[in-house]
Order: sequence, then structure tokens, then C-alpha cells
Amino acid sequence: MSVTVKEIKKAENSNGDEFYGLIVQSGAMTVKSKKTGRVYFTAKTAFVATTFDEQTAESLIGAEFEGTIRKVQTEPYEYTIKETGEIIEMSHRWEFVDPALEMEEQVVEEKSIY
Repeated sequence: MSVTVKEIKKAENSNGDEFYGLIVQSGAMTVKSKKTGRVYFTAKTAFVATTFDEQTAESLIGAEFEGTIRKVQTEPYEYTIKETGEIIEMSHRWEFVDPALEMEEQVVEEKSIY
């Protein structure tokens, strides 16, 4: 599976330093609405931090990378829906996962067991 870079976003780290990240998007997937029971298509997006300057980050728009986006549980937090202004409580975020790095971590963990 792969993700596509859709846009860049300026962000700030915990020290107040600005950096650029990439907004990556998964391929289309089907989901079933909990409210209506109807099936619809969607794509998941995630923010990935980079060490790139703005020009380098922008040059990656449209690029594809191997990986997936998965749901990660978090402490509950408030989220404002931009389109409606409605504030909802969330307890997850979407995270990019590189399968090669994930496999590497599993190998390191297995080695440390023995």
C-alpha cells in the first residue's frame, strides 16, 4: 500500500520552533456509516513531520511513499470541525506507518528478547 503527499503544513514543535510537515493521504476505502448504515468512500489523512525547508516540502506534493495510515488511541481531546464549528471529543489520531521501519522495530525487539 502507499500514501500520497497532498499538501504541506507549517507547524511548531514544543520548543516553539517552526517546521514543515507533510499531509499524506491513503487510497480510497469503503466504510459503513454508524448512523445510516450506508456505505461510502473515504480516505484517511495523517501529518508527518519533516526536516525539510518549505521549498523541499512543496516539491514532494504528489509523491507517493510506501506505507499506510492507522488509527492510534490517545487521551481524549477536543476537536473543532472546521466546516461547522462544532466541538467534539476525540480519543484517537491517524498516524502514518512505514512497513519497512515497523519490520525493523520488530526485528530489534525480537533480538532483545534473547
